[in-house]
Amino acid sequence: MEKMAPKELPYTTRSVCPECFCVLEATVYEEDGKVMIKKNCDEHGECVDTYWSSVSQFNRAFEFAYKGIGLDNPRTETVHGCPNDCGLCPNHKTHTNLALIDVTNRCNLECPICFAHAGKAGYVYEPTLDEIRGMLENLRTNKPVPAPAVQFAGGEPTMRADLPEIIKLAKEVGFSHVQIATNGLMLAQKGYPKKLVEAGLSTVYMQFDGVTKEPYLAARGVNLLSQKLKALERCREEGLHSIVLVPTLVRGVNDHQVGDIIRFAVENHDIVRCINFQPVAITGRIDTEKRKEMRITIPDLNCLAEEQTDGIIKHSDWYPVPFVMPVSRAFGLLSGTPMVEFSEHPACGMATFIVVEDDGSWAPITKYVEVEKFLGTLEKMAKDFEKGRTTRGKMRGVLGAMRFFKKRGMLMNLANNLLIKKDYDALAEFMTRIIMVGSMHFMDPYNFDLERVERCGIHYAVPDGRIVPFCSMNSFHREKIEKQFAIPVEEWQAAHPGKKMNAPA
Repeated sequence: MEKMAPKELPYTTRSVCPECFCVLEATVYEEDGKVMIKKNCDEHGECVDTYWSSVSQFNRAFEFAYKGIGLDNPRTETVHGCPNDCGLCPNHKTHTNLALIDVTNRCNLECPICFAHAGKAGYVYEPTLDEIRGMLENLRTNKPVPAPAVQFAGGEPTMRADLPEIIKLAKEVGFSHVQIATNGLMLAQKGYPKKLVEAGLSTVYMQFDGVTKEPYLAARGVNLLSQKLKALERCREEGLHSIVLVPTLVRGVNDHQVGDIIRFAVENHDIVRCINFQPVAITGRIDTEKRKEMRITIPDLNCLAEEQTDGIIKHSDWYPVPFVMPVSRAFGLLSGTPMVEFSEHPACGMATFIVVEDDGSWAPITKYVEVEKFLGTLEKMAKDFEKGRTTRGKMRGVLGAMRFFKKRGMLMNLANNLLIKKDYDALAEFMTRIIMVGSMHFMDPYNFDLERVERCGIHYAVPDGRIVPFCSMNSFHREKIEKQFAIPVEEWQAAHPGKKMNAPA
């Protein structure tokens, strides 16, 4: 297991012109304590944007960056270079952690910040069940690690009346974890969450922009808060107890509610498993000053969380996605089966975990575990395992890692049950007291970095057999792929007489 070399500012990378999308050399550099990215197109001139709003947090994130493994069976060849060869090409450096399949581009909302432009394209993209099966089977042939988890998205996936059948299909093909990305409106309907659970749904990835009406009015054009709350209560009643709250974070819209959203999750920790803050990706043409007003990056979120939780969660409690690489590698070698490895670029996302006690109090995982020493021990274990360490030696390594637990009871029991007894029910029980607070900053053409694309672990499957990284899909490939497999709106309407585009069908 090899670490990535730290980045020394300034350095060069590759990006794109936000006007013509041609690939350009870009410079990533420091200015006033921020990390900036600058590029110049011969035709459209210079573009400067904020890459990360804190140099110190950027440098810290790279301390925990690991090189990963890509696919042994890429689907396309390297011809024109990134991002034009997406499919995945042999240059891609991270295998699929989470697969996405858009099952429709129809939606029951018209959000102004939607990157998918659902329902506005003038055509309907809605893969058939056979096409969806083909995409699922394709993802499960990934080597050395078949894609373990799939998310059905859109558009709004609950617009498809056959969504339960699609979920069942994913389980049949072999996905252990199936989730949907939804605005949650359909979940408020009696019986609907139960139907999804019975089909095999694991998790709901639910749009949740704040705890008052104002963020919804600004970001969605309508106050949806009461419907969100009703959907959560319906999920609670009907056994759908794994909810991820997904706030799209926009400066001046809901950045003042970071702490309130975290506290809301704690109050609902019986069903909320995670918050995934997503700083807004800026699509379409926008002037420089307006972009500066909107731009918010992961270090901004880290500071907002510290300020708005009165220092309970500190900016130092957050770690980049590849920080957990030693866990995956050590567990994979311990079990003898390769596990999915989160070797994304350190700038893609950061996260921490909070633990909720019986009395309702809560604190970050760093209060319970010396996480850096714990992960360091697992890293050493992984390297020893690779050298053929004995099973007895492996157990000593596992027990040695436990000495970094500050509060022994709860976590020691978990580690004993999980690592030694292989009792994974213990993990499920423990996770009802854990909330992951994460962030994923998807790129747009202004801050695009091809190094990040090559390390992306969130991939779209598409009907032609390709597997496309998230940010390149939404910045470059979406419209072309959808048009290839779409039908005109009129044709869809003729096939669904009496149905509306924004209603389930």
